[in-house]
This record gives sequence, structure tokens and C-alpha cells, in this order.
Amino acid sequence: MESIWIYLAVSVWFVVGSSLSYLARKRLGRGIAEYFIANRKVGGFISTMTYSATTYSAFMMVGLVGLTYGTGVASLGFELTYLIGTAFLLVTFAPRFWLVGRKYGYITPAEMLSHRYESPLVGAAATVLSLVMLIPYAAVQFMGAGYLMEGLSGGAITFLTGTAIVAVIAFVYAWWAGMRSVAWTDALQATIMIATSVFLVFFIIFTFFGGFSGFVAEMETAYPSYLTVKWDFTLFLGLSIPWFFFALTNPQASQRLFIPKNIRSMRNMIIGFMIFGFLYTVIVTILGLGARSIVPNLELADLAMPSLLGNIPLIPALIIFIGIVAAAISTLNSIILTLSSMSARDLYRAINPKVSENSELLIGKTMIPIIIVICFVFAQFKLGLIAILSATASAGLLMQLPALLGVFCWRRGTAWGAFISMVVGGILVGGMFLAGWHPLGHWPGVWGIIVASVLFISVSLVTKPPSKANEFMNYVRDKMLEFKM
Repeated sequence: MESIWIYLAVSVWFVVGSSLSYLARKRLGRGIAEYFIANRKVGGFISTMTYSATTYSAFMMVGLVGLTYGTGVASLGFELTYLIGTAFLLVTFAPRFWLVGRKYGYITPAEMLSHRYESPLVGAAATVLSLVMLIPYAAVQFMGAGYLMEGLSGGAITFLTGTAIVAVIAFVYAWWAGMRSVAWTDALQATIMIATSVFLVFFIIFTFFGGFSGFVAEMETAYPSYLTVKWDFTLFLGLSIPWFFFALTNPQASQRLFIPKNIRSMRNMIIGFMIFGFLYTVIVTILGLGARSIVPNLELADLAMPSLLGNIPLIPALIIFIGIVAAAISTLNSIILTLSSMSARDLYRAINPKVSENSELLIGKTMIPIIIVICFVFAQFKLGLIAILSATASAGLLMQLPALLGVFCWRRGTAWGAFISMVVGGILVGGMFLAGWHPLGHWPGVWGIIVASVLFISVSLVTKPPSKANEFMNYVRDKMLEFKM
């Protein structure tokens, strides 16, 4: 494909998205809550689409397509495990996040940890862990778009140029109007993502296989091994456990539980996301299997989607291309906005508790371009398969799980228990990944969550619990009972 068409498609999409971002800026109010969580006034549809766009990224249309291309239908089970976990966690914890967010004015999930455990050290530890682990995950979004532009253009648009384009677009969308801009552009991007993926799967199935029966027959005849689970249990467990708890442990996802304007919007968000997620997962798996037949023997599985698009007509390929880039940038925007808000709220404020809200907002906005540059540079190293790199980042973030569950489920949990479990667990997981250690065949995330859980419980039992834990948990219990009535 000629590079001029790619540049033209990106330019048209960028103009439309920037127009939405500009309209969002015109409605931008004052204060840090307005900038980072849209003043908790986001309706059900926008909440659904921004949560979906935040969660489903280049990991899906590039990473999961590549994982399916390389390993078969086991990747479907892996991703459905995430979807089942998210459904359970959202139904159980999303109303609780929303309630305490409004009651105590939380901007970030780390701030909730600091307040609940009555120590800024806990929020600071969660923020540092998130910064370390989300940089690779944000870099994945750059990598997905960069591989796609390079592959479609036959190298005319280099990986470096493609990722630079992504950096500029992400900066504009996030900087102009914060969460309101990101949420509105996410709604556009999520619509593009699902519409283009549905179109592509029907186009591929009927153009190359003559229909779904022909597709199934081709898979059963030529690639039967890809219709069986080839993963061993330790691989599945190592990748799936961090993904299962993604909705709680990834702050760009859990921060969105603060933004719905009422509980009805929250319910609509959960239902809408589950429908979106199931459709998108099945579609992406079919595309990965289809690519195995249409473009076999690729050296790098992550090039399956770019290679697939190179085999379809120009206009459909451009439309799908925009859908994938939209997915990458929507997730990138969310990560950048969340990390910048945590840097200001949970790190800078921990050092300087008397900081003014205006200064805090300035620090947060200043962090946006800094984080983008760091992620951009990290992406240039092209470390590993996109799907594996994403799961690795989630494994590190999983070390927050004991402390997060303790917020709502264990009155006896303490600040030292939360702090030590996150710090030691994060160091352990990071060190094991760098060293390539898999004791007894199990992945670092599995060992990390065992150690973090033991530390959280044992340290909490020998240290002083928060003085207002009962007040916090009683409030949540009473309000949840009201909802059930």
C-alpha cells in the first residue's frame, strides 16, 4: 500500500478526533477532578465506550491476532478468562469504587489506598509500581501501531515514524481537555474499533473461504492443531491470572469506575462492556485463525494483521487500519492520563502535602508529555511479542491485588501490610522476569501474588490497623444494602 494513503487516512481521522477534543475543551471546567475524571459526570454510553476502548487496545487486533496465529484457539480461552474475571470484578467492586469515590473525593485508585490505609506511602508505592509496569504496556500501543504502519506501507513508513505519529496524536487528545477529551474520543474510537472488526471478519470469511462453513472446513483440514489447546497449564495460568484481575489492578481501568454520573450509568457501562468484549474477542480470534491460512509462515506472529490487511483492497484495509490505530491510541491516552494524575496526586502530594490544587494540576499536565516520550523510547526496543509483554506488565500490577481487596474485604489490613506486599511483590516479579526464572515451571506473576498475599496478611496481623477502617467499611456496606433494596 502506498504510504500516502496511510498518511491521508490518519490525517482525516485525526481531524475528526481533534474536533471532538476541541468540543470537549469548550466544556472543560476548573479543577483537578474536572480534568482527570470529568467531574464524575460521564453518562452510561460514553462510560461504556471509554472503558471498552481503554481495555481493548492494539493488544487485541495486533497482539491477540498474532497470539492466535502462533498458538491457535488457546488464546481464546485466555482472553475469555479475562472477560469472565472482569464481569465478576465489575459487578462486585465497581459500585464500591463509585461510592467511595464520591464520598471521599478520590481522583485515583492509589489515593483510595492511601486514604483507606491512612498512609501516603501506600499510594506512592502503588504509583511507582504502576509507572514501572505500565510503561511497557503503553509501549505496546506504540509497537502495535508502528508494526502496522510499517507492514502496510512495505517499510516506506518506518516503525520510528509510525510511533512518532502515535505520540503526537496521543498528546493532543490527552492534553487538550483531559478525561472529557479522552472519553469523547474513546467513544468515537471504540465505535470505529467494533464496526471495522465486524466488517473485516465478514469480508475475510466470505472473500477467502466462501462463508463460515468453508472457514471451518479449511481449519479442520489444513490446520487442525490450531483448533486444539497447545498451551501447557503453567503458561495458561501465568498469562491468565494477571489478566483475570485486570479490572482492579490496572489503574487506567479502575480509575474509570469513578467517572459515571450515577449508578444507572455504572450498570449500563458494565453490561455494555461485556457485550462489546465478547464480540470483539470472538472476532479477533477468528481473524487470527484466518490469517494462519491466508498468510502462513510469517517469521513474526505480530505481523499477522499487517500481512492480512495487505491482502485486501485499499479502502477496506484503510478503514481497518484506522480502527486498529484508534484502539492503540485510546488505551495509550488512558494510561497517560492515569499515570500523570497519579504522579501529581499520589507522588508529588505525598512529598508536599500542602500543594495547591492548581499546582497539582500543573504537575499532572506536565507529566503528560514526559510519560509519552518515555513510552515512545521504550517502544523502540521492540521487546518481545505484544501479547506476552502486555501480560508481563499486568503480572507486576497484580501485586496490588491483596491491598485492593483489603480495602473492601478486610478491616484488619494495615498500611505496612499493603506497602510491603506491593514493594516486595513488585521487585520479585520484575527480577524473575528479567532473570527468566520460572520455578517449578510457573510464571513470575503466580509466585508474586502468592508472596504478596502472604506478606499482606502476615504483616497486617502484627501491625496496627487503620483507625477509621470500620467507619469506611460500614459506609460501603450500608450503601450497598440500599442498592440491593
